[in-house]
Amino acid sequence: MIVGPADPRAAGPAALLAQSHALMRSMFAADECHFLDLDALTRPEIRFVAATEGAATLGTGALALRDGYAEVKSMFTAPQARGRGVADAILRHLIDLAASERRPLLRLETGTGLDAAHRLYRRHGFVACEPFDGYRENPASLFFERPA
Repeated sequence: MIVGPADPRAAGPAALLAQSHALMRSMFAADECHFLDLDALTRPEIRFVAATEGAATLGTGALALRDGYAEVKSMFTAPQARGRGVADAILRHLIDLAASERRPLLRLETGTGLDAAHRLYRRHGFVACEPFDGYRENPASLFFERPA
């Protein structure tokens, strides 16, 4: 498995992002979905990555570079690749990337009910925090942060 920069509009990543967005829409109200669309994921302040194995895209993740921190976005693993360490590899890559981008803090927003994601983030040193950067307190959202 290789984790590295990718084009979110390429077939593999775009298909996984569509699955992720559909899942979010099925679990949360529209105003509770904070994912970035494909165009947003190509902005200069976004670092989009994918985990691949041969031609298969196994997972995606992104960093949004903010003033003084980086926000983890677009974490999603293909259902058939779950349990293989894909999300761990992507998150480790994003943590290293944040450090190389001189962002001393990583933050993220995630939804309630995404228990596997919550365990992943805690395993990597993320702890609960208050809403940040325009997010508001919401029963559907959880917020985490960790030093880079």
